Amino acid sequence: MVRYIITVLLVSLSIQLTSAAEDWGKTGHRATGEIAEQYLSKKAKRTINKLLNGESLALVSNYGDDIKSDPAYRKYGPWHYVNFAFDGSYEASEKSEKGDLYAAINTCVSVLKADKATKDEKAFYLKMLVHFMGDLHQPMHIGVADDKGGNDFQVRWFNDGTNLHTVWDSKMLDSYEMSYSELAANAAKLSKFQLQAIQEGTVKDWMNESRILCKEVYATTEIGDKLGYRYMYDYVHVVRGQLQKGGIRLAVLLNEIFG
Repeated sequence: MVRYIITVLLVSLSIQLTSAAEDWGKTGHRATGEIAEQYLSKKAKRTINKLLNGESLALVSNYGDDIKSDPAYRKYGPWHYVNFAFDGSYEASEKSEKGDLYAAINTCVSVLKADKATKDEKAFYLKMLVHFMGDLHQPMHIGVADDKGGNDFQVRWFNDGTNLHTVWDSKMLDSYEMSYSELAANAAKLSKFQLQAIQEGTVKDWMNESRILCKEVYATTEIGDKLGYRYMYDYVHVVRGQLQKGGIRLAVLLNEIFG
C-alpha cells in the first residue's frame, strides 16, 4: 500500500511538472504570432505559408521553447535572453560566447535572407525568429545576470510562491483568462500615427525599449512582495501592449525579409 501511494504521488507530481512546462508563456507567444499575421504583406504570407507548410505563426511561436527538452538544441538556450548591467549598455557589456537574444534575432534574419539557405534551414530559423521576437518584448528577458532575469527574484503571486520572471511570462496572462486568439482580437485599436511609431526603429531600439520597462519593473517591486490584483491593474495593459508591439514588429521584419 505504501509503495502504491508513493507511486501515485510521483505520477501526480510528474503530471503537474509536465503541465507547468508545457504552459510556460505559450499564450503570450501565440498572441504575438497571431497579431503578426494581421500585418504581413501578401508576398510575405505566401512565402511563410510555403516555408511552414501551412502552419500559422501562432502555431509555431513556441517552437523555440518546445525544443529545449532535446539535448541536440541545448546550444540555443542562451539565445532567449540578453543580460547586462542596469547602469551599462549592451554595446559596452561583455558578450556571451554562446550568444544572446539580440544576436539570435540578427542570425535568424541573416539566414532567412540568405539565398543559399535550404528550405529546412529557413523554416527552422523562421520558427525561432517568431519566438525570439516575443521574448524581446518580455521585459524580464532583457534583464540582469545577477538574478537570472528575475528567475531568482522571489515574490508571491496572490498566495503562491513564484518569481518575478514567471509573473511576467505567464502569471498575469493566466489570471487574465483570455486565450491567445482573444488577446489578438482585442488588441488596442491604433491610429496611423501610433502604428507608425511602433513600426519604426531597429531591433536594438526595441531591445532598449524593453530594457527601460525592465528597469521600471525592478523599481516598483521588492523581493518578497505579494503581487495580485493591484499589480494586474498596473501592468496587465502593459503586457497586452508588449504582445501587440512584438507582433507588429515581427511583421515588420518578415515583410522586410520576404517582400
